[in-house]
Amino acid sequence: MASSQANRFTPTRTAMNTLPTDLYRAAQVRELDRTAIEDFQIPGYTLMQRAGQAAFDVLRARWPQAADLLVIAGPGNNGGDGYVVARLAHEVGMSVQVLQLGDAGRLRGDALRAREDYLAAGGGVEPYGGQALPGCDVIVDALLGTGLEREVRGGFWDAIAAVNAHPGLVLAVDIPSGLHADRGVPLGAAVRARCTVTFIGLKQGLFTGLAPDYCGEICFDALGVPQGVYAGQEAAARRIVRERYGALLRPRERTAHKGHFGHVLVIGGEQGTSGAARMAAQAAARVGAGLVSVATRTVHAPVLNADIPVLMVHGVEDAPDLEPLLGRATVVAIGPGLGRGDWGRRMFTAALACGRPLVVDADALNLLAEAPVSRQDWVLTPHPGEAGRLLGRDAGAIQGDRYGAAEALAQRLGGVVVLKGAGTVVRSRERTAVCSAGNPGMATGGMGDVLTGIVAGLLAQGLEPVAAAELGVCLHATAGDVAAREGERGLIATDLFAPLRRLLNP
Repeated sequence: MASSQANRFTPTRTAMNTLPTDLYRAAQVRELDRTAIEDFQIPGYTLMQRAGQAAFDVLRARWPQAADLLVIAGPGNNGGDGYVVARLAHEVGMSVQVLQLGDAGRLRGDALRAREDYLAAGGGVEPYGGQALPGCDVIVDALLGTGLEREVRGGFWDAIAAVNAHPGLVLAVDIPSGLHADRGVPLGAAVRARCTVTFIGLKQGLFTGLAPDYCGEICFDALGVPQGVYAGQEAAARRIVRERYGALLRPRERTAHKGHFGHVLVIGGEQGTSGAARMAAQAAARVGAGLVSVATRTVHAPVLNADIPVLMVHGVEDAPDLEPLLGRATVVAIGPGLGRGDWGRRMFTAALACGRPLVVDADALNLLAEAPVSRQDWVLTPHPGEAGRLLGRDAGAIQGDRYGAAEALAQRLGGVVVLKGAGTVVRSRERTAVCSAGNPGMATGGMGDVLTGIVAGLLAQGLEPVAAAELGVCLHATAGDVAAREGERGLIATDLFAPLRRLLNP
């Protein structure tokens, strides 16, 4: 190591469930890096050595049998990190090949020093000119760092395509090359890594949108920087972790009764879609709401609660019939199976006027998009298509900047916005949060209805909207992960109820 600080440094790895909760934009992480170097006098090359050591340690821990290593290095500091990994691998006797992308003459400062140290240790480098990648056990992606803003082109695009076509395992250094660090989308092309080791501050883009398909497992290392480095940067977002909400779910008093835990009214279930309203209502009951009622089409009323008798089901055809139910409700959840016909429109208009906190989902969001209004006492739960209709964009634009879309929705419509999808984003006036739990098995009908009921049930028990939304999203995703232990394929929305109850009663 180059300094006594480096000699004292012991790299650490962090599993997903113990990752830091604070997330930063790329510009903020660069500022953290600058602060560590200039204000706390940690040499930049020391940080680069620590980053390379951390990445190498993850490589050895994840794939201890790997003997042949290929490092693809770019012309910046990300490439410098890769040269450190290459030197460390060479020093322990691994077979190491390094391919240099871009003009090696552009290397400066710490990255140049890392290359020179690798060469001095006996390593070799070849330029990459589009050739097929050689055989190896592990590829280390050290091409492009977090500062990328333009689409990947030319030799870098070719190299990324070659990495993705290679059978070897891929370890990304700091971020998969080509992935936007703030938005989590590939800029033309991006490396699909099995594991990503990221440094100093977690980048917000690694946890939402398309990023999970590119990052694989995420490991984190703070590179030994002092806590004071973070004092000047307020996190751009934070990860939602269940442990932060424990105080909201205190044990109930022994003398509690159902009136203490609120009354949820679910409005939905147009003809043929009663299941959506039923699942939302059942979810509200399962998270602890004291009472749950359902207002649905009259044809469904006799059978909707046939095997769930705790649900109080009412056939409602016109707004006047709904008024007594609205008057008794603590929280109204509207949208599951609502439809956009005359009945759904009448129910939606009455719910908007009732003066109760709302959870708005599904077709209620589509009706809201036709005549947007703003209020602070609701939670909106759109998927990307519904979010697009609310903002006058297509779903692709929403997915291209999920954080930005959630912020725009909150500014336009108020309240708390839950933008569903991989890496669900929760945006409120207080903060931005993202959920890194959940799995592809949850991509099935009814999951959103269950989430609506969960959030409504928590609101009914007195949680503030932002807390109900964040905790609800976390419980929903975590229950999905528990249910998926038996396999992701074939997972259905009602499979969440059993693990959901266990999560609420640890």
